[in-house]
Amino acid sequence: MKVVLENKGIKTDTYYIPPFVLHEGEIIVLYLYNGKHLYDAEIFLRDIFCGKIKHENVILYKKMTFVEYFKRSYFRDTFFPLTVKRYFKKNANLKSRLSKKIFEDKWKWITPETKLEKIPGTPKKLLTLYAALSKTKDIVFDLGALDDEGYEYSFKAIEEIVKQDGGSAILLHCFDNMEEYASRIITLEWYDGHPPEGNEFHFNF
Repeated sequence: MKVVLENKGIKTDTYYIPPFVLHEGEIIVLYLYNGKHLYDAEIFLRDIFCGKIKHENVILYKKMTFVEYFKRSYFRDTFFPLTVKRYFKKNANLKSRLSKKIFEDKWKWITPETKLEKIPGTPKKLLTLYAALSKTKDIVFDLGALDDEGYEYSFKAIEEIVKQDGGSAILLHCFDNMEEYASRIITLEWYDGHPPEGNEFHFNF
């Protein structure tokens, strides 16, 4: 298997990403923990893995693409609702089998004319992932705020595509719920053995 990315270790002031090598046909889960650091850590790492930031310890042998979030326009949705067909026409390679895969998944009620605003979290996330993978084989992605069933279904769907097509993927993840079905998990290491003080989220209800 050809190497897609080689990470010899990424150090910051507070954490360390251990070395790993990503090959074609593989998906790696990078477990970052949850907390106030997460947003900046995700942006920092995805920019390195996608080549926007050069890092002396990371070698890119193939171009990787971050799968952007679906951005809703309330004005557009009010007057010109976006459908699955129009979304794929703009964002996907329509000659790829992946531009039709969402209609083969378990959400049989989704059709080309279904409005995206009516589609819940997991299939909507898969729409963006399928569109990206119809154009490129190597991606960096996250799964946002899905439920456990959505995480598992989405991960397995992307893993299957990556293996079949000889692509690769890095999942930036913040929950420790991937052990049952992910074969390669790289865990962020805190220098002090624990997150910085004040890193935890506190919610006042």
